[in-house]
Amino acid sequence: MLDALNKSAARLKRRVNIMEVCGTHTNAIARAGLKKVLNKKINLISGPGCPVCVSSDEDLWRAVNLAARKDVIICTFADMLRVPDIDGASLADAKARGSDVRVVYSPLDAVEIARKTKKSVVFIAVGFETTAPAVAAVILQAKKLKLKNFYVFPLLKLINPAIKVLLDGKNKIDAFLLPGHVSLVLGAEPYKFISRDYGMPGVVGGFEAGEIIAALEKIVAQINAGRAEIENAYPPVRAEGNPAALEIMFKVFTPYAALWRGLGKIKNSGLKIKKEFAAYDVLSKFKFPRPPEKKQNGCMCGAVLSGRITPEECKLFGKKCVPQNPLGPCMVSGEGACRAFYENR
Repeated sequence: MLDALNKSAARLKRRVNIMEVCGTHTNAIARAGLKKVLNKKINLISGPGCPVCVSSDEDLWRAVNLAARKDVIICTFADMLRVPDIDGASLADAKARGSDVRVVYSPLDAVEIARKTKKSVVFIAVGFETTAPAVAAVILQAKKLKLKNFYVFPLLKLINPAIKVLLDGKNKIDAFLLPGHVSLVLGAEPYKFISRDYGMPGVVGGFEAGEIIAALEKIVAQINAGRAEIENAYPPVRAEGNPAALEIMFKVFTPYAALWRGLGKIKNSGLKIKKEFAAYDVLSKFKFPRPPEKKQNGCMCGAVLSGRITPEECKLFGKKCVPQNPLGPCMVSGEGACRAFYENR
């Protein structure tokens, strides 16, 4: 399969830039060492596929600020724990100072904690379309249980508005390796604008090395043939996605202009809680002071997330910025490009 891909790539007229917009793809590509064995005419570049990484400094600062309140229990996924905010502090730092910060494996864990305490329990919801339906379901569950102390801090993002910003910019992208997990919910049809409006191929791929190679083979075949289509190389994905998951997601959430690290504010790219569920929205419950000015530490995570540079092109990579002492979220999360590159160099 790899030989077939490389033979096909050898026929390309020039080197092509293929962006993956999924953190799991980024990690899998690095772990399998694919960049070392692919024909040099294929240049894989990482995009904004790590939901923890694209969360803004301001939102991270609000989360750390919230953790400092004695009447609050913060529940979060492990990837969020060590991400530095505007001041360079993290939820792990807050926990070390005595804040009640707990790592959970499911939003349901946060609901169970809320049922057993009188404190306010805040679940920090980070993710794309893959995660959003489960968070929506938990809010509906909290309403059914009539919980008065459960809140969600929504940092959820939608992938297609970010792809459109990348395409409208000066990024040198020739094709997209599209995310499998997100597509299980979203389907393949919503990506059609990539080929229709921008004349660019896009292929949904799985996460094993062989599945990624199969998707890349389809992309290269399209470019060689002068075609631009959206194809699916990940059998579990249906064209229509998961209508039930989408229905529950939009029952609770509505799109808004969210702030992305490296891409700025993007229209209709985030999910906020609808007014009828405001009782579970942390932004309705708590007032936050204005975030301070960001301290510049030289981290170029934003440029990595937009595909403008590779992790190795950041002067801090592997020197001052390492997994044991991360200066930016791309070195913290297992789906971050810097962490993936560092651990699989």
